Amino acid sequence: MARNVIDEPNEEIVAAAKKDRAAKRGPFAGIILFLKQVIAELKKVVTPTRKELFSYTGVVLVFVVIMMALVYGLDQLFGWLVVFVFGTPTA
Repeated sequence: MARNVIDEPNEEIVAAAKKDRAAKRGPFAGIILFLKQVIAELKKVVTPTRKELFSYTGVVLVFVVIMMALVYGLDQLFGWLVVFVFGTPTA
């Protein structure tokens, strides 16, 4: 199972952000800070194991099949209801 990681910003990143904000070096400092923070957040990403990946994929596929069956059933019900109320079209 995936590790539980608390999503809190790194203290170094927060300190660097405060320092950069206070310094106001220039227009590109914000972009560089943003990219540093993006890279730091991407390092926190946990890749699922092969077993977890197959498990998650199976859950998604089962959910999609159930939703397709529900929509198909409602479509058939409403189609029958329209024919019942309005009758079949005559040519």
